[in-house]
Amino acid sequence: LFDTCHMGEFFLEGNYKECGLDFAVTQRLDDMPEKSCRYGTMLNKNGGIVDDLIVYRIEEEKWMIVANGGTIEKDEQNFLSHLSKDAFFKNISSETGKLDIQGPLAREILKEIIPGIEKLDYYTFDYFEVLEHRVIVSRTGYTGELGYEIYFPWNEIENLWMEILKNEKIKPAGLGARDVLRLEMGYSLYGNDLDDGTSPLEAGLEKFVDYNKDFAGKEALLAQKSSGVKRKMVSFISESRRSPRHGQTLYLDDATAAGVVTSGTFSPALKKGIGMGFVNTQCDLKSKKIFFGDDKAKEIAALVLRPFYKQGSQELI
Repeated sequence: LFDTCHMGEFFLEGNYKECGLDFAVTQRLDDMPEKSCRYGTMLNKNGGIVDDLIVYRIEEEKWMIVANGGTIEKDEQNFLSHLSKDAFFKNISSETGKLDIQGPLAREILKEIIPGIEKLDYYTFDYFEVLEHRVIVSRTGYTGELGYEIYFPWNEIENLWMEILKNEKIKPAGLGARDVLRLEMGYSLYGNDLDDGTSPLEAGLEKFVDYNKDFAGKEALLAQKSSGVKRKMVSFISESRRSPRHGQTLYLDDATAAGVVTSGTFSPALKKGIGMGFVNTQCDLKSKKIFFGDDKAKEIAALVLRPFYKQGSQELI
């Protein structure tokens, strides 16, 4: 059980295109069924990622956007700069609490508190009665495991937390554990792997960009796509238990700097250090080897494809 009340939430009412929401985000919205969610990004004019976020389609013209906690104010201002004057937009972060239940037993545990939760498919949501409140419960997950998110009134979230923990099969976990789990899946973290100066092309998130529509930053993104990116995201596993750390240098060999580590940790699942980072696209990576560390000590690692951990339960039927 994770406390994720720090996350940001916005409510929007209006036609997806006419209100400006479609222009504000990179993911496709026109074909989203009601009560479905879709991951994507919001870009600045240079193609840099203002934030990565999930759009919820509540009804035909009602939406909720879930954003990162550290970017709430920036995101709000960015949305307002793109939305039409007649669109109804409200920052509901301060009144919305959020708890995440993650793990292979998440469904089994949660359906005892919220009957019907087992009907939710991956990246969908619905309204459920939870402790006498009609609230949104979704199934997305940020850990690679079967997971649900409960959006609950902020001033009563502690009651829900205590109710869930009455089940001895579930334990509270901190955001440090969550960070390890998301990294084992190779999921990006805003502020580490993503920022205003990083584009979806560099970060390996191009599949969440719909080039068939117009969106903020599209021109810059197309120019970058045409000229080619100068750096790209790579993933690697240490040959030892040594863990890479954010900000360490990535090397081609014992001396040649190639880039920087953006995320790193020890993986309990793999029993080795794992990491992600950016390298110069001109670097020769054919050897499938890379080094991380500093001038005093370097560790060798193998370049791999994400995810690191492939036995997750997140898409369990």
